Amino acid sequence: MSTQNQIDYNRIAKAIEYIRSNFRLQPSLEEVAEKINVSPTHFQKMFSDWAGTSPKKFLQFISLEHAKSLLKQEKASLFDTAYETGLSSTSRLHDLFVKIEGMSPAEYKNGGKSLNINYSFSETPFGKVITASTEKGICYMAFENDKETALGDLKSKFPNASFLEKQNEIQKNALSIFNKDWTKLNTIKLHLKGTDFQLKVWESLLTIPMGKLSTYGNLADKIGHSKASRAVGTAIGSNPVAFLIPCHRVIQSSGNIGGYRWGGERKQLIVGWESSRVYTENSILL
Repeated sequence: MSTQNQIDYNRIAKAIEYIRSNFRLQPSLEEVAEKINVSPTHFQKMFSDWAGTSPKKFLQFISLEHAKSLLKQEKASLFDTAYETGLSSTSRLHDLFVKIEGMSPAEYKNGGKSLNINYSFSETPFGKVITASTEKGICYMAFENDKETALGDLKSKFPNASFLEKQNEIQKNALSIFNKDWTKLNTIKLHLKGTDFQLKVWESLLTIPMGKLSTYGNLADKIGHSKASRAVGTAIGSNPVAFLIPCHRVIQSSGNIGGYRWGGERKQLIVGWESSRVYTENSILL
């Protein structure tokens, strides 16, 4: 993604925040465009290119009412395998293409001393991201604008590992998940440091379809720990791989978006972006 696309993303985030804050006043396209210093025509095109839908429709996708509706659907179909198997390939993207392998104790012993980690910086539809990988798969991905901070956070996870700034095929394949065309997407392998419980929670996140949402309690039920929603929440909060492990799809039971390790506003934009893509695909299929 070019620098111009990064500027557009920032403008879109600002526009959505303005629309949400002034929703009752129903601001016009011209008013919103003025707030982000672009023409109405350019704003409409820029937004549609990014989200695949209009600003008005996108706002519906990130509304409280829409979230509550998705949670009702999720609860009703919690044990309905037909629901899971009937989803489109786009909706089941993470479940189909992202696979998790846990690191062995030897691999992360002594701060990851035995690990050789390559890392690179890229731009995505949701801002700048650092991606890191071992020879087995992606071990870290995080949204962060400042490269120094991003690298420091990575190194804190594996303080004794060897690091090299290099984008390899493993990373390129993982980053392709942000492309509009997923027909040629290869399996994305993750190589993660975590407890058995954390790995189980992260794997369960992969089963939440794109465009759908779940709650901490429902996720706890799914993995057979119905009384451990707080522990599930802690495991979700420690997710080391942004977007690829879709922790952004877990919200509060009230329908409120809740917290996100990489910012609540970014979480809201990702949820709306995914809903827009699923809605557009389904509209084409109908």
